[in-house]
Amino acid sequence: MFDTALTLSDLMFLIQGAGMTLAVTFFAVTGGTLLGLVFGVIRAHVSVWVALPLIFVLDVFRSVPLLIQLVLANAFQAIAGLNMPPFATSSIVLALYTSAYCTEIVRGAIDAVPTVTRRAARSLGLTWGQDMTYVVFPIALRVALPSWIGLTLGVMKDSALVLWLGLIELLRAGQILVTRLQEPMFILIVVGAIYFLMSFPIARLGGRLEKRFREND
Repeated sequence: MFDTALTLSDLMFLIQGAGMTLAVTFFAVTGGTLLGLVFGVIRAHVSVWVALPLIFVLDVFRSVPLLIQLVLANAFQAIAGLNMPPFATSSIVLALYTSAYCTEIVRGAIDAVPTVTRRAARSLGLTWGQDMTYVVFPIALRVALPSWIGLTLGVMKDSALVLWLGLIELLRAGQILVTRLQEPMFILIVVGAIYFLMSFPIARLGGRLEKRFREND
């Protein structure tokens, strides 16, 4: 039988870390998705030259490693005397990072809507807002959903980097237990299993929604 010094209180400590991971992921994905919707609509309907400043900023967030963004944001807010808690700093940076990728998902999904469909909607007297609400978004949602699910799962895993700001999320909690118990293999297996338990329902939900969309076509 496998012998371990891991106790129930240690497992609860890991679960608390998982809760922090889910909280950071929730705020990052929610904020990033809302910003991505706005930026994506702008990218899809505004010329490249007009949207050039936005494109440049989003490219910066996509190109610079997330760890560097977190460290720079933490240093900047300290220099500026903002004194924000690590959770807020982490959520904001991750939300901006998420929005940079979500913008391209939304833009691509909107561009995937057939032009003839949009022209038919406008010929029926629909305004731009009605066209976007009742025609474009329902079609674009089906196109964007798989990529958005993948982005959400990626952000959940990337949230492990917030440990550099002092947050005790799941991976950091695992590191603390490894240092104390000296059982790296077993503890990392447990941490990986918890990540799987958090990610699998999201992936399955995305698969079921995709299947339902196909059945309704």
